[in-house]
Amino acid sequence: MKKITSLLLAASFLASCQNTPAPSEESTTANTNTTKSEGKTTPAWAEHASIYEVNIRQYTPEGTINAFSEHLDRLKELGIKVLWIMPVQPIGKENRKGGLGSYYSISDYTAVNPNFGTLEDFKALVNEAHARDMKVILDWVANHTAFDHPWTQSHPEWYTHDSTGAIIPPVADWSDVADLNYDEKGLWAAMKESMQFWVKEADVDGFRCDVAMMVPMEFWNESRQALDSLKPVFMLAEAEGPEFHSAFDMTYGWEMHHIMNEIAKGEMDFSHFNNYLSKEDSIYAPEDLRMNFVTNHDENSWNGTAYERMGANVHNYFVLCAGMKRSMPLVYSGQEAGLNKRLAFFEKDTINWSDESQYPFYQKVLALKASHPALINGAEQGELEIIETDNPNVYAYGRSKGEEHVIFYMNFGDEAADIQLASDAGNLKNYMNGKSVDASKAHSLKAHDFLILVNN
Repeated sequence: MKKITSLLLAASFLASCQNTPAPSEESTTANTNTTKSEGKTTPAWAEHASIYEVNIRQYTPEGTINAFSEHLDRLKELGIKVLWIMPVQPIGKENRKGGLGSYYSISDYTAVNPNFGTLEDFKALVNEAHARDMKVILDWVANHTAFDHPWTQSHPEWYTHDSTGAIIPPVADWSDVADLNYDEKGLWAAMKESMQFWVKEADVDGFRCDVAMMVPMEFWNESRQALDSLKPVFMLAEAEGPEFHSAFDMTYGWEMHHIMNEIAKGEMDFSHFNNYLSKEDSIYAPEDLRMNFVTNHDENSWNGTAYERMGANVHNYFVLCAGMKRSMPLVYSGQEAGLNKRLAFFEKDTINWSDESQYPFYQKVLALKASHPALINGAEQGELEIIETDNPNVYAYGRSKGEEHVIFYMNFGDEAADIQLASDAGNLKNYMNGKSVDASKAHSLKAHDFLILVNN
């Protein structure tokens, strides 16, 4: 057993935070206040929220909207605030990949795939989610359509053509979709109108925008204003960079995700992760939300399951995702059931829900994210301080807000480690089991295990 002594002890972390201002009254009224950034307004409910990606096709044996709706109570209990629904629109048949095609090859923006159900079914899903105080954002594909979308006939000028005049895909491998041409302003109006349809008709709370970096920012800025004119919306960009936050509330934490994958492979160490945190602080505003994740539909289907990429440290990496500044942690369909297979993307491949052993882990971590003052997002976010250790396999950091503190230790190594806390570290308890922690003693941390300490 290797002994780890914190070079920056938990006591030092706690002491350094004593002068941090307590949360203001305004920051604690999460349902009535909002955070402003770059001309948009981020709903205040996002300050402590977690997000869940819903793969309707694979979620149940039926693969329908109504069958998924039966899981809403369970997801509410899990601690989910935002449901990101992968595209529910009809899938194109021309150049279709596989037997069922890609969700992202849309042949009609304002209809529902009959394999999934009806528009009325989707409206009912949104209503049921809202009744549980959950939000619903719909996946939106603005960069391309199916080759048999009506626009290819009625407005061929809205598409990109090759030298022969044929409509082409945006990327050669995306042979089932037709690239849209945003030089045509008529397209902008039609696309905004299609997005507004789902707000007006189904009362969705916003959109997750596919390959947002491949669509002009000016379009997104105009769309955000048009959508906000109907109701305050929440927008997630499948893109990374501070420039996207003029229109979007949240962007993908792709860089953090790739660093975690590289650390898991042994190609990087946590100094790279620390450098990333410094970089993020330097380019993003406090209110620029970042979606952090160990898996999602792309990663799972194309790059491997979380367990293939991260091995036995999946829980450790998810704890990192939940505790970072600006972070809204993502749970992908089946992740809470230990999803350990690559779901087929173009075929039916039902998730196995038989393993309920991981529910308590995700529920407990998401509850910490939802309730602890130090983990709030937005302008009132808590401070983060890295706790250095003399073992490269043990990573530690603390978050603080006023008198409230939470400290994370994660052992990414294959051997157990002792963590030596300071005797004056304060009244601490193990958040996961609620037991008091004697800070004067060394605490053994199992291989691939974590310890979360709170001071109340």
